[in-house]
Amino acid sequence: MSDAPLAATVTDDPLALAADFLRAVRYDEPTTAHERALRDLDPDGLAAALDTDDRRLAFWLNVYNAHVQLVLAAAPEQYEDRRRFFGAPVVACAGHDLSLDDVEHGILRRSMHSLGLGYLPRRADGFERTHRVDERDPRIHFAVNCGAESCPPILAYDHEAVDEQLDTATAGYLDGEAEYDADAGVVRVPRLLLWYRGDFGGRAGVLGLLRRYGVIPADATPRIRYRSYDWSLALDRFASEPGSDEAPRE
Repeated sequence: MSDAPLAATVTDDPLALAADFLRAVRYDEPTTAHERALRDLDPDGLAAALDTDDRRLAFWLNVYNAHVQLVLAAAPEQYEDRRRFFGAPVVACAGHDLSLDDVEHGILRRSMHSLGLGYLPRRADGFERTHRVDERDPRIHFAVNCGAESCPPILAYDHEAVDEQLDTATAGYLDGEAEYDADAGVVRVPRLLLWYRGDFGGRAGVLGLLRRYGVIPADATPRIRYRSYDWSLALDRFASEPGSDEAPRE
């Protein structure tokens, strides 16, 4: 975690705090105050603030992505043992120590096992049951950035626009990572769609997603082939913010 000096003030609104934390990480600003504020959030107050899935998605996506960047920038060697890295309690929030797996698979995926292809539930503790989403949204797989080259770009999510933002993130990722060969009757898609196919509704759900985002025609039912996943460490891959002239960081 950051040893930089404390910022003068940080907001006590959890949603704004998480977004500000991610932006501080992005622009290499001090984060100690944000980390402490997250740790010291009142659990009941946090639950009250995150009373819809849009709010939960925005908060936890920002918290997850900020911590991945922050921890790996300080200690990139931790990425060499990814199972240990994702299972380590690096997220201090509302008096609880959470792992990145707890946030992604427990809260954002509503208590699903990381290795169950989207079909196997995981055991949830009380904190997870309180804060997890009510409904799984498979588009989070195009918003969560675990530090790998094949991960999607990072964006600060806003609860008032998160549905549109996730649509944009999904469309952008599929545009770059999915390829349809009409002559061969094959569509090549990101491996995320295999690892979490239950989240997407199985094969039928994956094809529906590809039709929805224009990867394949509405009447096409091609064979699905899954691309390899590049686990090379790739930090600082932020998307351009709306209204900014800044180019995305590659």
